[in-house]
Amino acid sequence: MREHRLIVECPSIGPGGTIGPRHTCEGDGVSPEIRWRGAPEGTRSFVLLAEDLDVPGPGLRLFTWVHWIVYDIPADVTGLPEAVPATPRLENGAKQGVTSFGRPGYGGPCPAWGAHSYRFRVHALDSCLALEPKRVHRRGLVRAMKGHVVATGEVVGVCARRRHDAAKRTRGDKPQVR
Repeated sequence: MREHRLIVECPSIGPGGTIGPRHTCEGDGVSPEIRWRGAPEGTRSFVLLAEDLDVPGPGLRLFTWVHWIVYDIPADVTGLPEAVPATPRLENGAKQGVTSFGRPGYGGPCPAWGAHSYRFRVHALDSCLALEPKRVHRRGLVRAMKGHVVATGEVVGVCARRRHDAAKRTRGDKPQVR
C-alpha cells in the first residue's frame, strides 16, 4: 500500500521556523496547537510524536528526546488545541504516552546549547492501538504502529534559548547561578 502524505500545521511555529516562547521552558511550556488534514479513507486513528533530534548523548552521538506522545486520537479529530492537559487520557479519547521527561503530556523545548530542531510528526493509522498510557514509551509505540501507518506528515520548528545572563555580564553584573 502506498503511504499518503498528511499536511501538518503549527501556528506557533513562526517565520523562520522558530517555536514561539510560550511553548518552551522560557515561557509557559504549554503544548502548541497542531492541525492536520489529508488523511486517507480508512484512517481509524492518529498518533502525534514531538521529538528533539539534536540531543547529544555520551560520546556526542545524537539521540532523540521525546517531548510529546499522543496516540489513539480519534479519526474524526483534525488537530489538538493549545495547552493540552498533561493527563494520560484526554476528553476526546486520545491517550498520552510517557515522554523522555518520565511523564505523560507535553514537555517544552529547553536546549542546553545551540539551536535544536523539533519535529512534530503525525501518523494516520488503519487501527487503534489500545495500549495502556502509563506504559507507552516511544519504542513500544513505534513497534505497535508498524504495518498500520497509512499516512504521515510533519512540521519542524527550531528553538534556541535566549541567554539572559549574557546581557547582565555586558553591564558588569555577575551571572546568576541557576
